[in-house]
Amino acid sequence: MEARYRTAKTLQATFLERYAENGRVLRTEAGTAYFRRPGKMRWEYERPEKDLFLVDGKSAWFYVPTEHTVTRVPAKQSGDLRTPLALLAGQMKISRICSRVELAENEKPLREGDAVLRCQVRGQRQDASAHEKEDVSGGADAVLFEVARDNGELARLIVRQAGSVEVEFRFENWRFNPAIPDAMFRFEPPAGVAIVNGELVDEKND
Repeated sequence: MEARYRTAKTLQATFLERYAENGRVLRTEAGTAYFRRPGKMRWEYERPEKDLFLVDGKSAWFYVPTEHTVTRVPAKQSGDLRTPLALLAGQMKISRICSRVELAENEKPLREGDAVLRCQVRGQRQDASAHEKEDVSGGADAVLFEVARDNGELARLIVRQAGSVEVEFRFENWRFNPAIPDAMFRFEPPAGVAIVNGELVDEKND
C-alpha cells in the first residue's frame, strides 16, 4: 500500500461515506476526493447535498453552502474522521498514524481476496487486550484498512469509535498523478459566508 501511493504527487478517487451507530446506517454521502503532496486534500461531496472539506496544508475547512458558513481549524488539531487519509497526501508512512499494523482475520473484506489490516492508532492506550480493542463498545477506537493484495490499492477505510459509532469510506476509480490545479486546494470564502474559527469555539466551550 505504501509503495502504491508513495510515488504519486496527486491522487483522485470517487468515494462513498457511510455513518452508522449501533450497526444502523444513519447517513450515506458520496463524491470525489483529491490529494496533493505535501499535506493537501479536498473532499467534494455531491450527494445528497454539496459540501466541501478541504485541507490546505495549514488549516482544515468545512464549508456547507446551504448554511452560508465555513468552519476553520488548524489542520494539526483537526479531529475529523477523514484525518487518517491525510497520509495519502504526506510521506505515505503508515507508521506515522499506526503504532502497530496486523492482519484483521475476523473482518470480512468488501471484495473477495482483499486484505483487511487493523491499525493501532498512535496514542491509543496500550493496556487494553486485543479483544477489547476490537470491541467498539469497550471504548477503544480502531482504524481498519482494506487493500487489494495484488497491487496494494486502498478499497476501504473504517474508523470505529466508542459508543458503537462507525464511519466507512469506500473508494473506487483511483487515478494516479492526475493534473489537479493547486488552486483546488485553496479555500476562498464566498461573499457573505461567515467563518467560524474552530479553535475559538473550543476555547469558549472550556
